[in-house]
Amino acid sequence: MKRFFLLIGLAMALLPVRAQDNTKGYYKDIFMDSGIMLNSRTDLPVTEMLGLSMEAFVSTPHSSARKYKFTRADSLRQRELIAGSPIDENGILLYPDGQPRFRMVYMNGGKAANHARSLQETGRQAIQDFVKAGGSYLGSCAGAYIASVGSVKPGESQVSYLGTYMGLWPGHAVATKLEKSYTAVDIVPDSPLTRYFDFDGRMHIDSVRHNGGCYPNWETAPEGTEILATYHTTGRKLERDIDGKPVVWAHKASAETGRVVLCGSHPEGARIESDNLRLMAAMVRYALAGNGTPQLKAVLHPGEPREMKAYSSQNDPAHARIGDRQYHHFRIDVPAGVKTLTISLEGVLDADDFDLHLYASRKGFAYAGEAPWCNVGQRVDKKLEISDPTPGTYYISVYCATTVTATEGKFGVEYGGRTDVLNGVPYTIRVDFE
Repeated sequence: MKRFFLLIGLAMALLPVRAQDNTKGYYKDIFMDSGIMLNSRTDLPVTEMLGLSMEAFVSTPHSSARKYKFTRADSLRQRELIAGSPIDENGILLYPDGQPRFRMVYMNGGKAANHARSLQETGRQAIQDFVKAGGSYLGSCAGAYIASVGSVKPGESQVSYLGTYMGLWPGHAVATKLEKSYTAVDIVPDSPLTRYFDFDGRMHIDSVRHNGGCYPNWETAPEGTEILATYHTTGRKLERDIDGKPVVWAHKASAETGRVVLCGSHPEGARIESDNLRLMAAMVRYALAGNGTPQLKAVLHPGEPREMKAYSSQNDPAHARIGDRQYHHFRIDVPAGVKTLTISLEGVLDADDFDLHLYASRKGFAYAGEAPWCNVGQRVDKKLEISDPTPGTYYISVYCATTVTATEGKFGVEYGGRTDVLNGVPYTIRVDFE
């Protein structure tokens, strides 16, 4: 099995795929929500196929016979992870400055209304902030419902669950009324999905699991909503005619926000080579390609130290601490006649044993392996000196190399080691001209 995934991953690397924006500066690729009243999935096969990193929260499994098997510990752990706790006040999804810590959230199927309520307002707000700041979102079935503003019945205007769903895609979901079944799926002509995975020219998938999913109400769909694939149910007698209705759709509000990709069915469980797995891979890749553009923290001025010491709760992202595996980007304009450009980092007493790296470049944001000037020594304090700098704009980046240790536990991944990095590392950055 591992050999199959490796070969597919290598083959995918050869496909002509549009260059992705903002692939660096995240802790990991995917956070999977298998929380209260969702399918308690512990793995996502497509991540191995695509070589992506993932962490998950997994609640106690529930079933139709025992719908409320989860415990108070489930509720407490879910709230601490998503909404925050004293050791991670911004929550697992966000850095101290409110930027996304993962590239994408994947939300499983299950009981949409129950899970939405279990997240509570603070948990829902954290996911909304995640997408607004540039993190992408992929949801299957219940994950698609929860991402809407609410559900409606065809031909009716009354909305259910208004206020408990998240509105990541600000439209209404419509229930298919089809449970424990399968439908065919047609990938629409010129679908972006075909740019992110090779379907060998096949635009029809014979059988995709479906269990109470949805499709978008096109009358209330926001501008910019893309239809990526549709249900194919020709010849079937169903309670609600869904033939030709969208089964996969997407929306990206702006260049700064993440892309939201929603699916009414369940291709996520496919574990062997199949069109289901290819469909899931294409959705994941399209979502990740829609991450928001990196943001500049500030324009630095010579001789003026800039303190980056604010906690998340202080609501000052322009001066916030840096999180694990995150980049902070700055800019400095260097005039003619400067003999030496000096860039300095200084730590804070009792918080100077974290490893921060310093990079500089003239060609855009400075990243490891690309920037011509760097200092990647241990601890916080360090300097970069650039002699006879060419006049013009220089980009400076600070990177936090210190991170937590992650191990598998009862509720998915649990953190140990340098958990103090979760509330961010304080530092002062300064540039000087000579």
